[in-house]
Amino acid sequence: MDLGLKGKIAVVTGSTAGIGFAIANTLAAEGARVIVNGRTQARVDSALEKIRAGAQKADVRGVAADLGTADGVKALAKQVTEADILVNNLGIFEPKPFAEISDADWLRFFEVNVMSGVRLSRHYLPGMLRKNWGRIIFISSESGQQIPAEMVHYGMTKTAQIAVARGIAESVAGTGITANSVLVGPTASEGVGTFVADLAKQQGISSAEFEKKFFEGVRPSSLLKRFETPEEVAAVVAFVASTQAATINGAAVRADGGVVRSIL
Repeated sequence: MDLGLKGKIAVVTGSTAGIGFAIANTLAAEGARVIVNGRTQARVDSALEKIRAGAQKADVRGVAADLGTADGVKALAKQVTEADILVNNLGIFEPKPFAEISDADWLRFFEVNVMSGVRLSRHYLPGMLRKNWGRIIFISSESGQQIPAEMVHYGMTKTAQIAVARGIAESVAGTGITANSVLVGPTASEGVGTFVADLAKQQGISSAEFEKKFFEGVRPSSLLKRFETPEEVAAVVAFVASTQAATINGAAVRADGGVVRSIL
């Protein structure tokens, strides 16, 4: 299937590793003109090198900017003035008991996970409206519907992303622009991989054993019964970004491995 992405300008935030990198790599392979983003130039350059190694004709460039701040968003927007596809992937997570989550933690998580996408969507939406075509995608999580007790502040931001995506879609009804969230399940991204390895080491077991225990005890509703790969998530995002996905709009698209039990 031709996804119709050739020549489309795609901005993927937080795309030097993990899910973001996989999305950037997949969109580049589909012929999109991809902007890779990370906080440091070294990580951005490394990601660009990896993408080009896999596809020498990939049309990619990078912008180093901390999008968890308003100034960082302005810096990226100044260098990339328009986008056809915006993938708001940037996000942070941190297990912490609710009673220990400070005001500063709540505000930091909201600023990074939610406001980065809000600010960029606000910047790129007018250009999409002029073209009457665009795709805005928030990389949310099953945690947005099943708030994890160990990361309430994280779950809050994932719910907010679902709401923002739906609200944007409502605001551009009848146009060629779609806005969606993709609900990702537990994924073997860079951060999760390190987290799992550390916990497995603390418990004196292998990462594979920890993974089995995780899905038995922490995410028992998973139908996949394993961590998703970033590439599996990227394939879903690429379709949602495609010209073929015009009817998917204002949706919370589940790519969660069946963790969410609700059928609605």
